[in-house]
Amino acid sequence: MELDSIKDAFDRVTKKQKLSSSKSHEVVDQIHLELEQVLQKIQLADNPECPVDLKSVFSELKTKLKDIAPLTQLESTQKELNTALTKYPKLVEKSFNPDISKAYRNVDFDRHTVNQIIASHFYRQGMFELGDCFISEAGESESAASMRSPFQEMYQILEAMKSRNLDPALNWALNNSNKLNECGSDLLLKLHSMQFMEILQNGDRHDALKYARTYLAPLASNHLAELQKLMACLLWTGRLDCSPYSQSQLLSVTNWEKVAEELIRQFCNFLGQSYESPLGVTVAAGVQGLPPLLKFMNVMAGKKQEWQSMKQLPVPVELGREFQFHSIFVCPVSKEQSTEENPPMLMLCGHVLCKQSIMKMSKNSTKSFKCPYCPTDIDATRCRQLYF
Repeated sequence: MELDSIKDAFDRVTKKQKLSSSKSHEVVDQIHLELEQVLQKIQLADNPECPVDLKSVFSELKTKLKDIAPLTQLESTQKELNTALTKYPKLVEKSFNPDISKAYRNVDFDRHTVNQIIASHFYRQGMFELGDCFISEAGESESAASMRSPFQEMYQILEAMKSRNLDPALNWALNNSNKLNECGSDLLLKLHSMQFMEILQNGDRHDALKYARTYLAPLASNHLAELQKLMACLLWTGRLDCSPYSQSQLLSVTNWEKVAEELIRQFCNFLGQSYESPLGVTVAAGVQGLPPLLKFMNVMAGKKQEWQSMKQLPVPVELGREFQFHSIFVCPVSKEQSTEENPPMLMLCGHVLCKQSIMKMSKNSTKSFKCPYCPTDIDATRCRQLYF
């Protein structure tokens, strides 16, 4: 959602408020100074050696207060502040339109699937009690155990890692070593390296060497360079803080966080789920896509039936690159994005157009046409559909 205009308006309000507050303090200080001087003169009135005319003192005070004109000084800044305060709520109300139902479409969805997505989000965030409560109230209790147990195992591993205990993580990585190798992950090496460094930091060179021979040696064929660095650390047993590796990733606290993140990524991958929560991604994408949809619906206010029957939005809804999961193709001739009904087609010359453009240029495959990019003659019947 575009928040720059709201932020700018808020900055203007705070600036006016600070200016008004500063001016108010300045005026109050001026009045306070005048009153202090008058009080000093009044206190001298009882002194017979320095007679004071109280009438003239108060008359002088009245004149000075009139010259200070506190109301006049405060009026302009207060007026500017009131104007900014009046405009800001209107802008907020306009930007955060509470009636988002305008962009709603009557779409059939599987309530069971939606409930599972929500419950899975709670479990993958480690909110197990909240997930159990939701599952119970949604009447999906039979699927609770199957969704909860995998993420419960993951969080037990992560909690152990926070306590510098790598045993649960290593056991999980060893049990899934084949899958990790297939996807090109070096998580097992990282975990063994961290365990090796933990032993070494405790000052036990013999145990560290024994651990390396047992668990690191089988990985040497694919990770020789990394293991050579680890073996060099043996020379600095008990004084790794003074070693050339003290500032390296091997001893970095952030290394534990990165390995934990990699473990979560691979754990979710083996469960057939994405690293990011599907519910979180959906909500974040909706926040970006909602404003242009609401603007479009304000234009289409009298054509709600057309909106309900549309298969494709007539206006582009731009989302950030983090929400682009699949390749898309825009036909260079029609400037339209490909669809299932209008797929991208590969021509003999290697260039690609959408099917409708090819049909139009070839008069429904009745004649050849020249490629828009090169002078090759194209036979529409020999074009092949591309799958991204």
